Amino acid sequence: MSHTAHIRSHRKPRSRTASTIAMRAGVAGGILSTVAVAGASAAANAAEPVTQTLELPTLTADLSAQVAQSAEATQLAAANYQLQAERDAAAAAAAKEAAKDLAAAKKAEARKKAAEEARQAAAERASRDSQRTTLAADTGSGSVSTSTSTSASTATGSAAAVIDFVRAQVGDAYVSGGTGPNSWDCSGLVQAAFRQVGIDLPRVSQDQSTAGTQVSLDNLQPGDILYWGGAGSAYHVAVYVGGGMFVGAQNPSTGVVEKPLSYDPPSGAVRVL
Repeated sequence: MSHTAHIRSHRKPRSRTASTIAMRAGVAGGILSTVAVAGASAAANAAEPVTQTLELPTLTADLSAQVAQSAEATQLAAANYQLQAERDAAAAAAAKEAAKDLAAAKKAEARKKAAEEARQAAAERASRDSQRTTLAADTGSGSVSTSTSTSASTATGSAAAVIDFVRAQVGDAYVSGGTGPNSWDCSGLVQAAFRQVGIDLPRVSQDQSTAGTQVSLDNLQPGDILYWGGAGSAYHVAVYVGGGMFVGAQNPSTGVVEKPLSYDPPSGAVRVL
């Protein structure tokens, strides 16, 4: 026998009373009830169909954005169309204004040219009058003798071809720098006439006045070149056609005319035929 067997234990024996058992049973039941309720709730939630409530607002927002973008694009297109229309209208107005300005400029240039030609004609007339006065003083007569002149009807060969050409141009317009076929200046007409017979004369009257042999005005022959002014500095030329007549592109007022030598007596003559 143990030596401690005779010592009495001071621990009180556990005694499970009915109230303790009942309380434990109640706690356990409450826990089980809670678990059951939770499970039933979870099952109910799991069985309930899921409603898609988030998609509709998303679709509605996308549709609104697309409508807004479409409206913005339409407004932008309309604005661009209006801008282009305004640009086209401005371009048309500018073109119309430019056409008016060009027409006005052409009219002004034509008036200026006509005034310049009239001024040149007046200057030529004044120079011819001065030369006529000088010639009259030198010869003691106010006219040029044509007693030895030959009638145009007797001209033959190259002289006849030159005369026929210049007479065919009578009535054409005088234009400064003109070389035909319907408008001429004085040296342009003379140059073209002699080109008909293979003679290439200089272009301007100054050079044409020294192109051939100087001849006296008392000894003119059809086809001679008449000049006004000094030899080498002449300001006008024409063709003597015989019978005391000449053909020349005089000025913008008269054009190409056939006139007697007394109409505008020349200063000298050269012969190239």
